[in-house]
Amino acid sequence: MTDPQPPDKAPENNPFAEFLRDEVVPSDVAPAPQTRAELRRREAGAHHVADHSADNSAPHEPRGPRRSWLRPVIVTVVVLGLVGGGGAFAYNAFATQITNFLAVPAAEDFTGSGTGTVQFRIEDGDVGSTVGDKLAAAGIVKSSQTFYKLLLTQSPAPVFQVGTYTLASGMSAQAALSALENPASRVDYKVTIPEGNSASDIYTALAKATGLPITDFEAAGKNYAALGVPAEAPSIEGFLFPATYDFQPGQTATDMLQTMVSRMFQSLDAAGVAPADRFHVVTLAALIQKEAGSAADMLKVSRVFTNRLNIGMNLESDATVAYGAGHSRVATTNAERQDASNKYNTYANPGLPIGPIGNPGDAAINAALHPADGPWLFFVTINLETGETVFSETIAEHEAAVLLLQKWWADHPEYQ
Repeated sequence: MTDPQPPDKAPENNPFAEFLRDEVVPSDVAPAPQTRAELRRREAGAHHVADHSADNSAPHEPRGPRRSWLRPVIVTVVVLGLVGGGGAFAYNAFATQITNFLAVPAAEDFTGSGTGTVQFRIEDGDVGSTVGDKLAAAGIVKSSQTFYKLLLTQSPAPVFQVGTYTLASGMSAQAALSALENPASRVDYKVTIPEGNSASDIYTALAKATGLPITDFEAAGKNYAALGVPAEAPSIEGFLFPATYDFQPGQTATDMLQTMVSRMFQSLDAAGVAPADRFHVVTLAALIQKEAGSAADMLKVSRVFTNRLNIGMNLESDATVAYGAGHSRVATTNAERQDASNKYNTYANPGLPIGPIGNPGDAAINAALHPADGPWLFFVTINLETGETVFSETIAEHEAAVLLLQKWWADHPEYQ
């Protein structure tokens, strides 16, 4: 989101030009407000930061004094500040000039809503004058200055959202502004990836959201080393961070997967994971994400797996067996659990699986790094609807809990 900012060049017909030519802003005085909205905020002692997304703040143009836009700024201040103490006389004396300054000459504006379609992009950091310049350069509006003058008359001041918009050629400034403020004009591809989803599930969601063939995402995912995924990883699995994304028309499948991989690295870096440890942490985090019945259990599940790894005990995770067998059923068969050729099978093979079995989120990453304190070596979810899980230290305690699960299954055969 961005607030409109003053244009880089003041209009040549400014009626206060002679007065402002010698205007100086002292170094110890804050620069004059640049818009009506900022003037009100400054009078209220407030500071405004416009935020575009989940975790990013949009930079604004520098606020320091610039002689190139000082004159229109002073005119705006005069218009807004004429109250009391001779203000009425000043306004009466200059009302015509002020009105003429803010007026939009018909020759400098198109009429109507335009023709055809034009894809218009607002980037992070674009301010009002930048948007006007880009609109004019694209032939959407006739004059950048006309569009900016329109922004100065708006209350509250327009706040633009980063994104791609469908506009038209030859729009009036008002039609263009209305379209940019209308969410229906945005053509971004919004897609939400839940924690724990597999890469194949993610490809399906991306193809549905963007209209690109799923084969494009499958091909891009096979080239995962080029996206920065650790060399020891057997696939891209685990490195597509689950979040809500706004992708743009024109982005390729590779662009989108790269964004998701980079976002995973951002979370790992924030958690203090060294690049050399990324593969190990993500592999454990993905296992925790799949096996924990709830977010509250993640730290305890992490402890069970950590305790087993520390004593050389097989992890015996049904989720790893199912992943390697190519299905997602909770229950696995004896034959599947005995199949050592399934390298993801942690019943038949020691240690962690050969790679992640899903794509973990921040909570699972944190659990992998900071397991709860406890002696548990076993856990079993005894209610697949509520996620209720029993943690045990001994095999006898665990077998008693397994009987509870079997009873629940008998009452809910649809979950097997």
